[in-house]
Amino acid sequence: MQDSNEHTEVLRNIPLIPLRDLVVFPATLVPFIVGRSSSIQALEKAAEKDKMIFLAAQMDASIDNPTPKDIYSVGVTAKIIRTIKSDDRNMKVIVEGKSRARVVEYLSTYPYYQILAKVVKEVEDHVPESRELLKRVLALFEDYLKLNQNTNLDSIIPALRENTSERITDIVASHVYMPLEEKQNLLETVNSFERLRRLNYVLENEILKIHSSYQKDPQRASRRRTGLKDQPPGQQKGGFPPGSPNFRKEDQPNEVEELRQKVAKAKMPQDAEEKAYKEIERLESMPPMSAEATVSRNYLDWLISMPWNKKSRERRELKEAERILNEDHHGLEKVKERISEYLSIRQLVKNPKGVILGLIGPPGVGKSSLGKSIARATGRKFVRLSLGGVRDEAEIRGHRRTYIGAYPGRIIQMIKRSGTKNPVFLLDEVDKMSMDFRGDPASALMEVLDPEQNSTFLDHYIDTDFDLSQVMFIVTANMIDPIPK
Repeated sequence: MQDSNEHTEVLRNIPLIPLRDLVVFPATLVPFIVGRSSSIQALEKAAEKDKMIFLAAQMDASIDNPTPKDIYSVGVTAKIIRTIKSDDRNMKVIVEGKSRARVVEYLSTYPYYQILAKVVKEVEDHVPESRELLKRVLALFEDYLKLNQNTNLDSIIPALRENTSERITDIVASHVYMPLEEKQNLLETVNSFERLRRLNYVLENEILKIHSSYQKDPQRASRRRTGLKDQPPGQQKGGFPPGSPNFRKEDQPNEVEELRQKVAKAKMPQDAEEKAYKEIERLESMPPMSAEATVSRNYLDWLISMPWNKKSRERRELKEAERILNEDHHGLEKVKERISEYLSIRQLVKNPKGVILGLIGPPGVGKSSLGKSIARATGRKFVRLSLGGVRDEAEIRGHRRTYIGAYPGRIIQMIKRSGTKNPVFLLDEVDKMSMDFRGDPASALMEVLDPEQNSTFLDHYIDTDFDLSQVMFIVTANMIDPIPK
């Protein structure tokens, strides 16, 4: 249960998991392993309800069964993104931090902690110096990542620039190695400018430590420059060989092999298949529970689940189509006659190009339901996309995967939902699209509807061509004039 007003939000009976040597920040994806029986029960309870859980760090990581006084009172509310049972005792989990919160009261301590928590409202202190300080923190963080040979540099920095200063400080703090107490202090600092100042100080200190360690150990600095991590000798040349005492077979190779089999069964075009196998190779080299691995898995799931070669068998019986149209709609004789003409052309020509039905009329006259009737008459799947109020080009073409929370565009989402590559696709309220600084969705829609282009439609997220030429598009509008030319 949640009580909320304009000032605060109270969360009742939210399960709590105490974390060892880990502080989770808002707006971050964090993987960790849960082993305690009470924590696993708390996780399962949260998964049954709304997937929301409270995460707070232990003051002393060596305590196996911490009491309330051993747990910091400030933590984060988080949403469970994914759970994987690794063995009989441990569970891997990925969570997304949502907001800072404080423990008000422990409502129960057995079999797991349930608490009354209050969301902490952050203080946005936009003083004149904050913009310059933010630029300095970003520059220091970029230097820090380069010094630590972080391979995610190219995706982390552009994604950070898309966020607010409050979220930037949280994301940066989650990536920087620092003592637990310092991370907890940053989490408890609700004033955004004060948090930025503190983070600036921490980054300067960490960079100084790295430089001083290079001066003490020149060989380590040389290894950094040549791209070798500080690892035991056996691991620098591709890891420990199977059979050696240090070799551990993880459960990841099983998942990788399963993904390869799924890619083979999906019968993708050559370009998509090459991209899928390349992504599997990248996934194989990543830690199984890293946030980057989750992004790769999501991308592979989309590629595998797309209907590359699945088609509905089209019915081309004109009398049956007329019967269904008359059964579903009374009147509308001219409209039904035009639809019958359209279907009769499809009987003569196997795959006519450039024919798009346009239904123009006031609301409530049956435009959308006619689309459903056409799908029923032809034996195809039916999907509907409302374009009213759409003003972002990414709604059509999707976001590039370098952005946090990227997703395919609505066209690809609907095709996936239909499960076939030749559904009846209703583009509703096309006259109510608009444009702003985020792009012109009408121009992006041209690539979808133009028969010369839509056989190689490129979604930014999928990043490979998808054939839309066999989709039966129907466009509806209330008036002709506002439709983008």
